[in-house]
Amino acid sequence: MRTVDDYDAPFDPNWSLARLSRATLARLGREYLLSGHLQDRVGLPLVAQKYGGNAYRDFSIGEWMSASPLYSKRMQRALGFEGDDVGTVFKNMQIEIGAPPQFMDFQFRLDGPDSGEFWLPHCGALMDVEPFGEERVRLMCHDIEDPTFDATAAATHPRMKMRPIHRPPRQPADRSPHCRWRVFRDQGSEGAVEAEPHPNLSRVAASKIAQIPLVLPNESLESGGWADYSGDFDPGFQLEDLSHRALLIVLQEAAVQSHLLARAFLLMVKEHIGEPAMQEMARRQWTGIAALTAERLQSALGIQGDDIEAIAKIFQLHPCFHPRSYIDLRLEILGPNRARLGFAPGPAFEEDDECSWLAGLGKAPHSALDAIAQRINPHTRCVPTEATGELRWAWDIVIDPEAPAAPEPIELSLARISQGARFVFETRRPVRS
Repeated sequence: MRTVDDYDAPFDPNWSLARLSRATLARLGREYLLSGHLQDRVGLPLVAQKYGGNAYRDFSIGEWMSASPLYSKRMQRALGFEGDDVGTVFKNMQIEIGAPPQFMDFQFRLDGPDSGEFWLPHCGALMDVEPFGEERVRLMCHDIEDPTFDATAAATHPRMKMRPIHRPPRQPADRSPHCRWRVFRDQGSEGAVEAEPHPNLSRVAASKIAQIPLVLPNESLESGGWADYSGDFDPGFQLEDLSHRALLIVLQEAAVQSHLLARAFLLMVKEHIGEPAMQEMARRQWTGIAALTAERLQSALGIQGDDIEAIAKIFQLHPCFHPRSYIDLRLEILGPNRARLGFAPGPAFEEDDECSWLAGLGKAPHSALDAIAQRINPHTRCVPTEATGELRWAWDIVIDPEAPAAPEPIELSLARISQGARFVFETRRPVRS
């Protein structure tokens, strides 16, 4: 099979990410990681609006502490770099939604297996919160980062620590780098303690998404690049360093990271506010990030137009419907203005609770599905229809040129507050030969 740089061919119901070239997969990988990062820009402001700043802080801490140790270990195993040293921590940070490349422009210096530093010449998260004042900056850069950074580090070694050398609020106001941190394995100091896992970590770990295997080609469909990241830590690592197959791993694991983070967030909402609030929060968070990501994907993959094929392609590409081993998405074109979207039974619908975006799907319209379609064509609706054959749920995606244009979802406006909504990635170097 020949790989391609975009999806300008006619819609194919059997199309997969594997058809994309290494260069395009690297570009798309950055989009997936940024999408997972920005879902917080929808969920947490909704929490703060209703329940105040303390809920924003507590839910954020619980969310990241219950998800990042799990997806860190998954990525280590998937790319062959499990270890217990600082280099392993840094490799994880280069490929995770908490640090999407370029938007969170992490730079690294590894001094040895037990110590190193990282710094951010540009921190997109800081750029998002600085306009709201010093209190909000301290909330993120102190109250939330202290426990969550250590929880991420502890996935590599229980006594791995991250401590600030300097961090915001910035003094002076244009200080660069924005922050600098020391990472070290604290094995010998008296009183050194292991990081305490969050109580919800084991609950998230028991979910099907936390344990889902990936289905991948047996070998790369394009030559070049590293088959894994088992070699030495490279401070200049880019996704372009990886092989075609390894990039498919990264994209699918990035999607897993997003689902795990959403699950951990919704579990906090359910425990502290209740089931009805959790269901509303799941719908609204998914709607906002689904819409924003649809917009960005159309641009990133050069998908032209606003016809039914363009909409169907965006559904195929969208990270919230990956990995396919978890979510069995089906699409077919029924006519010039109609397509059928369906989901077959599978692990996504077999979780033991309702703490996921897809748990809200049923025999009814859903604002997240509409939001994806309407970012491509605002005259589109996803209309529930009878699920036949292997399908569990089904919707007809219908473009009605005579229907009024759908308004932009309120939840999308929350996502747009982040500079990440408009962030433009660079290709800093070509794929590795």
